[in-house]
Amino acid sequence: MNSRHTLCFVCSLVAVLVFAGVGSAQAGSQVCPGLYCGKTLLENNTYSQCGACPRGYIRDDSSVCRPCDDAPSFYDWLYLSFMVLASIILHWFFIDWFSNRQNIVLFYMSALVECVGAALLTLVMVEPVGTLSVRSCSTQRLSDWYTILYNPSPGYTSTLHCTQEAVYPLYTMVFMYYAVSLCLMLLFRPLLSNRLCKNKGAASIYAALYFIPILVVIHAVGAGLIYYAFPYIVIVASVLTNAVYFAQRDIQNVRQIVSSKRNILILCGHWIVHAFGIIAITGLKEPAVHGPLLSLTPTPAIFYLLTVKFTEPSKFQGGH
Repeated sequence: MNSRHTLCFVCSLVAVLVFAGVGSAQAGSQVCPGLYCGKTLLENNTYSQCGACPRGYIRDDSSVCRPCDDAPSFYDWLYLSFMVLASIILHWFFIDWFSNRQNIVLFYMSALVECVGAALLTLVMVEPVGTLSVRSCSTQRLSDWYTILYNPSPGYTSTLHCTQEAVYPLYTMVFMYYAVSLCLMLLFRPLLSNRLCKNKGAASIYAALYFIPILVVIHAVGAGLIYYAFPYIVIVASVLTNAVYFAQRDIQNVRQIVSSKRNILILCGHWIVHAFGIIAITGLKEPAVHGPLLSLTPTPAIFYLLTVKFTEPSKFQGGH
């Protein structure tokens, strides 16, 4: 009897181990539902249940969460540069709007140093920490920015929550940049305004306290749309703001532009932004073809100066 019991026990143990191995193999080969649910390799060399991959990981074709080891593409760097450029331009706009002309250059330089410094500190803080390089997951589609909208419902009975940063770290980097930029502004600009400018730059600081949170909300909601649309946003904004400035200053010829250093600087700024937009659209994938397109940078200003005389209101009042 004892030998029979021992034999039954050994057979049962072997059967359990076999079925456990088969179940583990099946779990390892199981494809997780949805676009972003994945399995994490555990310490005991088995896989976890399907779920969200840890931060800095992305699901592969086998539904296994793998580390994000890609380098950001040229377009990714342009996107991050656009976010920095947008905040610099907004700082400069409100400085120009509110500050005293006598000290405006100091505030321009302060805003530039704050934003560039925040960008560099952000790069240092992301993985790999302490370097200016970035380890990222490559962006494949618009849905990568909105994984919260793609949580699967297996069998339509329950929702499997797999929300994660599939575009790591492009989404969180911008939030970090805004936070660091705001801290640097509050650290340096009030001192500059109080000690050197007799509080004449306070209004531009208050303006930044409004528009930076607005930028945060816009990024939180529309980051994916901005990622794919920013080259065209840059081009359209450059053309429109150039026309608005010329119309506001009643500039109708080249002589009026070169008569003021301010006009020259603003026009050059528009040209730089316009060139940035052209580079973002083309990606300079074929330098021999796309490089000469940069010569189109002055086109909006030239077109405005050539056609503004035909839009003079007095030209249309003679017949009434």
